[in-house]
Amino acid sequence: MAETPEHRLPPGETPMSLGIRGLCPRCGKGHIFAGFLKLAKRCDHCGLDMSFADPADGPAFFVMSIVAVPVTIFAIWLELGYEPPFWVHLLTTFPLLIISSMLLLRPFKGWLVCSQYINKAEEGRFGPRQPPPQA
Repeated sequence: MAETPEHRLPPGETPMSLGIRGLCPRCGKGHIFAGFLKLAKRCDHCGLDMSFADPADGPAFFVMSIVAVPVTIFAIWLELGYEPPFWVHLLTTFPLLIISSMLLLRPFKGWLVCSQYINKAEEGRFGPRQPPPQA
C-alpha cells in the first residue's frame, strides 16, 4: 500500500520521536496535546484534525506493564531485606509507582497517536463477505 503525501512523516522523524515530544505527525511542528493527557482538536500549526486519534487504554496498558515489574521488584526487595512497617511502603513504593507512571503516560500516548496517523489505523468495520480465494 503506497503512502499518500498527507500520511508521510516529516523528514528525519519517526512516530516515536514525534510522539515522545508531543508533536504533530503531519508537520512535526504543532502540538497534539491541549493539556497533560487531553488531545487537541487540531494541530495548532498545520490544522490536522485529531479526531482520528483514539489510543483508548493502550498507553495505560503499556505503562502499567513497564512500570509494574521494577516497582514490584523494589517493593519485594524492600520488604524482604528490611521488613519495614507498611507506612514506609506508602512513602517509597507508592510514590515511585505513581511518578513513574505519570512520566511515561504522555510520551506513550503521543507515540500511539502518531503511529495511528502514519499507519492509517482506524476502527474495524464489518463489510460484505468475500468468498475465500480459490487455490
